[in-house]
Amino acid sequence: MTNEHAKRVGFVGLGKMGQPMAENLSRSPDWSVVVYDLNPRAARALEAHANWGRTLFPADRLEDFASCQIVITMLPDSRITNAVVLGDGDNRGLADILAAGSTILDMGSSDPEETVKLARHLEERGLRLIDTPVSGSVVKARSGELTIMVGAPEPETAPVQPILTWMGKTIIHTGGAGSAHAMKTLNNYVYAAGLLALSEALLIARRMELDEDVFAEIINVSSGKNFATETKLRQFMLPRTYNGGFALRLLSKDLRTADSLRKRAEVDAPQLSWCTDFANEAEAALPGDADSTELYRFIEERQKSRSKE
Repeated sequence: MTNEHAKRVGFVGLGKMGQPMAENLSRSPDWSVVVYDLNPRAARALEAHANWGRTLFPADRLEDFASCQIVITMLPDSRITNAVVLGDGDNRGLADILAAGSTILDMGSSDPEETVKLARHLEERGLRLIDTPVSGSVVKARSGELTIMVGAPEPETAPVQPILTWMGKTIIHTGGAGSAHAMKTLNNYVYAAGLLALSEALLIARRMELDEDVFAEIINVSSGKNFATETKLRQFMLPRTYNGGFALRLLSKDLRTADSLRKRAEVDAPQLSWCTDFANEAEAALPGDADSTELYRFIEERQKSRSKE
């Protein structure tokens, strides 16, 4: 049965991470989760969910969020997020639809500088934006064990705290607007550096005909262990399935954002610059839907080409 007294929360963006996050939020008896994605098939994929029609409902358009005091966006970048929030062309955005006093939680990987601008703009219109990006994986999104960074002081986020706990296990307050997106971006740079180092090490091990399973075992109990070795190596790189759930285009975008932060901070970070350039090169060479674990495949194929020269 539906809970007639449940509060409505909107959720925009039902990608690989967004869908399980919305599903977890719908487990709460206190919320009716209204979901929307530009791709109608994304919402239809939820129709078989046990909570469909009970605490999980479809929205046909953004105007359906008019009665929501809280709306979550889980979108790829600031350009798309800004279009949804501010409107695009003849399409009204959430800023024109939501009532004064409403809150938007940007849980995607947005540019922190754009987040600051958007937060100021919405504040002038009586709305609030909190950057709440997540870290983890699709597996963590499904289990509700994501790490959620919150760009606002803890006392100011009390109304949204119960919502976040249904999607994440660890919630960390990072400071003012934009701070969470900045830290998420820098975190993804460190992840990318580990993934690239792992890819190079794996190629060396293969060309030396070392036992790859033993290599994976050793690295994951030794000082080289990192998130990529723990969650990508055995799962997606050794079997060459390359479906880790984090698109290369998104990782490249995060690296470009991190590099822009480096320039703004006037820091000489040659490894960040190299990682950014390398990811951009791989993104240009691989299909548009390539997974970030395919960085290894790119390195391997590039080595084969150079060996023939």
